[in-house]
Amino acid sequence: MQRRYDKCLLCGLPEHVADESLGLEENYTVGLRRLAVRAGTTGSFTDAAESLEEYCGLKLSRDTIRELCRKEAPKMAAWHRDSAEVHEQFIKAEGEIEFLTDGTCVNTTEGWKEVKTALFTKRKLDEGVLPDQWEDRDLPEPEVTVAFAAIEKKDRFRRRWGQWSRRLKIENTSEVSVLADGAAWIWDAAALELCGAEGVLDIYHALEHLNDCGKVLYKSESPEFLAWQEETKWELLWKGFAGIEPRLEQILAGRLKKHQRQKVKRTLNYFRTHSERLCYARRLAEGRSIGSGQVEGACKNMIGRRLKQTGARWRIRRLNAMASLCAVRYSSQWKRYWQNAK
Repeated sequence: MQRRYDKCLLCGLPEHVADESLGLEENYTVGLRRLAVRAGTTGSFTDAAESLEEYCGLKLSRDTIRELCRKEAPKMAAWHRDSAEVHEQFIKAEGEIEFLTDGTCVNTTEGWKEVKTALFTKRKLDEGVLPDQWEDRDLPEPEVTVAFAAIEKKDRFRRRWGQWSRRLKIENTSEVSVLADGAAWIWDAAALELCGAEGVLDIYHALEHLNDCGKVLYKSESPEFLAWQEETKWELLWKGFAGIEPRLEQILAGRLKKHQRQKVKRTLNYFRTHSERLCYARRLAEGRSIGSGQVEGACKNMIGRRLKQTGARWRIRRLNAMASLCAVRYSSQWKRYWQNAK
């Protein structure tokens, strides 16, 4: 569509009387902005420009796409934070509430910084399974997801958890399952912002610690190590801390080299710290999740794919703006935002 660019002789504004009716008050239609922002949050701005021309026949420069993303970011972030539609969608969705958090490092003009990422989701319960059926089950996809991410100090980022829980009308935080790795600050923050929530140490991180311990005790890929890997996995899944504590205590009572003893002690202390977060068998029987894979996927696909472009170095302010766009796109609210956009 082509249009004239007129100028009002009285007020000097470069506007046309039909602009508002046509959706041109911002020079670009909502539909074009939607395409540009979607392309701009998928890959580099150069790739976005090439994709729009290839797929849609739209000729926009990378600088125009960058500017459209920059302008849309605060509007989208404000809508995501304040819109009743976002809150109502989450409240009406069925399922158990899960909170997941993790982070990934991105290159900035101030060095490598961690982009902290968090998700509130609702997921319907699966059929209960036994631990030896865990690897074969397929959990239902979340009914709704609310994501947010930023480079922020830990205290400021964890306050967002409580703010979002209140926005989403989570009145009883003891009904929330917090799934994360073993970082101490996460569990301290959860105790403050999501009081009474059930903590679950991500099963894959737990197994990784056991495997690392096994590699210090035995040669990697040796029959002894493979036996350790299999046996400790089932001990952890079936009995939690009570399943692996006796094994580690028994090893400590035997003859070990100094570095082996230190590794076993660290592993034992790690699981002792998280002993209340290892109730895998019960959660599997109840059809609940025991892993934080969704937020790890968000770190990779929501953040890493866009913000870890080869050679890119972001200003933190611009990175946080792009992260807010990526978060809405990853969430369940992308279409709703554009239906209400002006």
